[in-house]
Amino acid sequence: MKTRFLFLLVLISSYCFSQSVNDYKTILIPLRFDFIKTDNQYRLVTLSKFNLNKAGFQAFYNNEPLAKENNDRCSLMYFDVVKENAFLTTKLYITIKDCNGKIIFKSNIGTSKEKDYELAYAEALNKAFISIYDLQYKYNDVGNSNSIAVSKPEVATVPVRITEVVLAQETVKQVVVSQDAIADNSKILYAQPTATGFQLIDSTPKVIIKVYNTSRKDCFIAVKENVQGVLFTKDNQWFFEYYLNDKLISEKVDVKF
Repeated sequence: MKTRFLFLLVLISSYCFSQSVNDYKTILIPLRFDFIKTDNQYRLVTLSKFNLNKAGFQAFYNNEPLAKENNDRCSLMYFDVVKENAFLTTKLYITIKDCNGKIIFKSNIGTSKEKDYELAYAEALNKAFISIYDLQYKYNDVGNSNSIAVSKPEVATVPVRITEVVLAQETVKQVVVSQDAIADNSKILYAQPTATGFQLIDSTPKVIIKVYNTSRKDCFIAVKENVQGVLFTKDNQWFFEYYLNDKLISEKVDVKF
């Protein structure tokens, strides 16, 4: 049981933490880091912006004008470079935080043994940026809305009929596509809100998966029968992942919130 709990923590931190940079489009860079004395000393700020843009981020200095879509400070990420104390070695690492100061991403430490400060800082920072490039950042339009992703319905080219299905004392309208349709509605799960998250039910109705809220709106702790794991969204699709006999299992889930 202890081992399974540790696996669950790994899953949650993996999918609910490290992927969150993709939910932001714009990142702000300060003109001065704590360990330098003047703005853009040793050209570290310029070098940071160059690397961030090259990695796919939309990077701005914190004194540049921003588009109206960035008026909400919590729609932005905040970049910083931190220096670690070391003897005869320059050590730098990168942090990316949200508007509340919570670390979204922390890079590996970049090091340099160059004696010249400008060369040493540049080399160490470039090495730290290897972790940024390894993220293979790609902006997720859906995740940026801070709400659960709901796919747009496809336009049906076949006749449909509407039936009413009573689910847990709630009347819900369900579109039932005729036999000519490709989609198999029997496999779709429907999310019903609970005090702690949602329960995903089929058309019977039967509770298939119970999901519990986390700090992210697109990632949940999930329980299916006696199996615990994580329900998260990736590429506009939902997945239930868990460990079985120390092996990671990934199941695609067709769910409508």
